[in-house]
Amino acid sequence: MGTGKRGLIRVAVTVVCAVTVLAVPGTVFAAPSPTSSPSASASPSASAGPSVTLAPDKDLEAVQAKLDELYHDAAVATDAYNAAEEAAQKQSAEIVGLAKKIVQGQQKLDELKARAGRAAAAQYRTGGLPDTAELLLSDNPSEFLDGAGRVLQGERATKGLIRELTQTQQDLKQYAADAADQWNRLEAGRKAKAAAKKKITQRIAAAEKLQSRLQKKQKERLAELERETAYQAQTAWLDTGILDEIHSKASAAGKKAVAFATAQLGKPYVWGAEGPDSYDCSGLTSQAWASAGQPIPRTSEEQWKQLKHIDVKDMRPGDLIIYFDDASHVAMYVGDGAIIQAPRPGRTVSIGGAGSMPILGVVRPDA
Repeated sequence: MGTGKRGLIRVAVTVVCAVTVLAVPGTVFAAPSPTSSPSASASPSASAGPSVTLAPDKDLEAVQAKLDELYHDAAVATDAYNAAEEAAQKQSAEIVGLAKKIVQGQQKLDELKARAGRAAAAQYRTGGLPDTAELLLSDNPSEFLDGAGRVLQGERATKGLIRELTQTQQDLKQYAADAADQWNRLEAGRKAKAAAKKKITQRIAAAEKLQSRLQKKQKERLAELERETAYQAQTAWLDTGILDEIHSKASAAGKKAVAFATAQLGKPYVWGAEGPDSYDCSGLTSQAWASAGQPIPRTSEEQWKQLKHIDVKDMRPGDLIIYFDDASHVAMYVGDGAIIQAPRPGRTVSIGGAGSMPILGVVRPDA
């Protein structure tokens, strides 16, 4: 990569990092500032409060590592919650469909039973003499034989009626069993969703509590460390020369998906949200592609499992980048080494560097 191009890219990355979700309002990306204590000119009076020494970077790095762990756990639980919600919707639809089949089957069964009753009554009225005796006693054997043929047809119809009656009863029994199975799955999903929700709220509360213990200057320095980490990761990714290999242009559907995602910039991250006022990571990507006429799985894990995998060098705007080994985060590639993502609680939909997090792989919704 030429030095001129690399310099431009570094400038672009700095701008991206400055506006990413990792930034804190009112701060700018800067080199690490030395650990400091309150100015010597500050008044030592009681009203000024106790002096505060900024924690060493290594302590703040430990805090950041813990925050990353908590938010990662929350992201994994959010994926589980979303998967349970999606499954519950499908199971509810299945139950409704089975209920309709049961009603229709019962109506058919009632009709078949009525027909069987009428057939039995007709047979009773004809008497029970054997066919040979009726033939011998008949004044007109020809008429009897004609009648015997109709009786044979009637017997066949009766056997068909019995088979249909039996099949309908078996179908009803199977519908009932399937409905019971779906109810059991729905209940298991409800419990899984409740457990995921509990874990999400616990992890987010723990992260917020940890952050609340930091002084203002510590929070500012922590934000700087976050931006530096993202910047360094993005720079290392770009220094591989990857952008020299990525030349694919967005498809028509991809352009629509990118336009949708771009229109959501600034909206808050809310776990389990699919818009229109807030999103989680996979809620944003799934809705963006739905707006482009291409429905995709709801969760980042299923997006990774079900969508076509693409080499990073072949990705184009609109493709989805899956992050971390457990596919717990997803963002949309928008070109020039940048992504749009809904990052985590407390942040907003924003632009970031595609290489600022560990990439698991890339998938293409409209392959």
